[in-house]
Amino acid sequence: MSALRSDDRSPMLLAVAAMALVVVASNILVQHPIQAFGLQDWLTWGAFTYPFAFLVTDLANRRFGPAGARRVVYAGFALAVALSIYFATPRIAIASGVAFLSAQLLDVAIFNGLRAKAWWIAPLTSSVLASALDTAIFFSLAFHCGPVLGDTTITGMLGVVGIADDCIALPWQTLALADWTVKLAVAAVALVPYGALVSRMRRWEDVHGAA
Repeated sequence: MSALRSDDRSPMLLAVAAMALVVVASNILVQHPIQAFGLQDWLTWGAFTYPFAFLVTDLANRRFGPAGARRVVYAGFALAVALSIYFATPRIAIASGVAFLSAQLLDVAIFNGLRAKAWWIAPLTSSVLASALDTAIFFSLAFHCGPVLGDTTITGMLGVVGIADDCIALPWQTLALADWTVKLAVAAVALVPYGALVSRMRRWEDVHGAA
């Protein structure tokens, strides 16, 4: 898919906006552990919003194909990182950007390889595997305050380029484990709106194709 049809432009802009909204909201909420029931060392509010980024990617892949889905990922990535630097912190924006780009491109590749299977296999498999990669990269970069390269910390690297940013020390290993568990649950639940929206897409395509 080298060029967008005119009737694809608005849906793609909507997908990019939805992607950026989900990621920015998640980058704000991930800084706030859930205090109830002793979950502060295990879970942040961002765990409940970020998995919907994979829903957006998978719907874009189904509608526009892998090339179009990658366009949504790249545009959403740029917009989300820029907004996250302002609304969250530079460190979280960078960690989110690296994790987001790696995981979403993996999601596109896995989804495209499985798109001919039963309707639920591609979105579920791609979300499970890509969210594991996303979780590992994001939490280790965002909340690990110790050295990452020799004696160099991420905060120190940011300082070299003139960005003042303190590390928020959180128990990132337990947060990552609980976050991925929630992502698995949300990925399963998201199959319901995914199936409904894909059904609507197919009906629209049938009508559009007949017109």
